[in-house]
Amino acid sequence: MAKRVKTQIKLQVPGGQANPAPPIGPALGQHGLNIMEFCKKFNEKTKDKQGITLPVVISVYEDRTFSFIVKSPPVPVLLKRAAGLAKASGEPGKLTIGKVTREDVRAIAKEKLQDLNTTKIESAMRIVEGSARSMGIEIVDKKE
Repeated sequence: MAKRVKTQIKLQVPGGQANPAPPIGPALGQHGLNIMEFCKKFNEKTKDKQGITLPVVISVYEDRTFSFIVKSPPVPVLLKRAAGLAKASGEPGKLTIGKVTREDVRAIAKEKLQDLNTTKIESAMRIVEGSARSMGIEIVDKKE
């Protein structure tokens, strides 16, 4: 018989840098999970993505065991990395602070395709382009 899921916890944790400090410790501790076990497993699974913010969905079972799924990084994180920015524009639409090429947008869309609500790469690219516009990042055909 399959284990019954008690709850699901959604967190965003930097890859390879999980530790028992907030937000991980309190979120897992209130459900009686072994925090260090999660941190070790997460860090082992994400050691190749050091420092990149990764969404993780933790399924907590009634016998206090858990499993987790690591998703691909959020689109804004990928866009900031592609444009070489530390943060997004404070005034999107008025102030453009960076540029990404269509090839960058396509690469980000391919990486995020399984997490988006579409199966077409063109639709995924439009989603990424919308995020870029709302961050003050301009999409160009070629780098200058």
